[in-house]
Amino acid sequence: MKPSLSIIFTFSLLPVFLFGQVSTSNTSIKIEATNMSSKSFTVDAVRSTIVIDKNIRSIFQDKKGNYWFGTNGAGVYRYDGKTLIQFLEKDGLYNNQVLSIQEDEVGNIWCGTGLFGVSKFDGKTFTTYTDKTHLILNNLAEEDLKIKPNDLWFYAGAGAFHYNYKSFSYLPLDKSDLKNTLSKNTAFQLSRFAVYSILNDKKGNVWFGTQAEGVCRYDGKNFTWFTEKGLKNSAVLGLYEDAKGNIWFGNNGDGLFCYDGKSLINFTEEKGLGNKEFKISGKSELGTLARIYAINEDDLGNLWIGTIDAGVWKYDGIKLINYTTKDGLTRNSINTIYKDKKGELWFGTDEEGVYKFNGNYFTRFIVN
Repeated sequence: MKPSLSIIFTFSLLPVFLFGQVSTSNTSIKIEATNMSSKSFTVDAVRSTIVIDKNIRSIFQDKKGNYWFGTNGAGVYRYDGKTLIQFLEKDGLYNNQVLSIQEDEVGNIWCGTGLFGVSKFDGKTFTTYTDKTHLILNNLAEEDLKIKPNDLWFYAGAGAFHYNYKSFSYLPLDKSDLKNTLSKNTAFQLSRFAVYSILNDKKGNVWFGTQAEGVCRYDGKNFTWFTEKGLKNSAVLGLYEDAKGNIWFGNNGDGLFCYDGKSLINFTEEKGLGNKEFKISGKSELGTLARIYAINEDDLGNLWIGTIDAGVWKYDGIKLINYTTKDGLTRNSINTIYKDKKGELWFGTDEEGVYKFNGNYFTRFIVN
């Protein structure tokens, strides 16, 4: 399982695969931001450094051009081209594991952290919105449930947190026992429905990759679940929509999937790049496309797929090229792939920091 959460949970494999649409009442719960943890500090007082932690989980470039690097346990770094600054729990960040980084319409930086935390940074102050000690749960009005392209979504234990600029809410994905779901406050309890990846598509839908229930598409009213062809029972860690509108799913064990709006295919199986041994013994294998953690696309339309054990794959629509330690990487473990405003690709690795690709080989990113 992807070590993106500070809780470990093991599920037995169930030989049940479903594919279809389920209509629900899209019940959610509101989270009031009153009495949330907040801490002010002067940015100049935060320690600056010249070294980025080696375990990178997320990368983001904000509107001002600053780069942000989220780590597995060393907080988040901001790099403005000259100075590298590190932010930690003692600066107001909810947790030092930073799994996602986003920016809202007014320039606030939002960090989705370990322990299902969500912290907003306004340039001076961190405010935490998901402290379970202070949560106030209410039924949401219909207006609160509508989703818009610029809304922010964050991982939760059995669903996702949703911020629509008016309210902060929790959307549980397990509708089989809704009353029990709400009463137990499962936002902070890791389950099969835990969200590990999120995608806002061009049609206004939100997609959620889960720990062991496959992929869910949410249109603001109904949920459509994709669980066949090996999607279910292994964590879906990567979601991406390419320039043609195809939706790609990256699964930790069964590989890469593609949904073109009509049919779902297991791309890895079709290319003969699976690793059946991993499901049996946990053994990794080079030359496979089975354990996928990240997906992105360059400006030329090439799809880039990051694995945790077999380096990076590039797919141009016809052929696949595999890049590994022989091409400049120090390790073959890729946690995240990010495309910046210039169209350059950044690769966050497990234990070896940040890399960039110059067209021929990978080079480590070093702050000068």
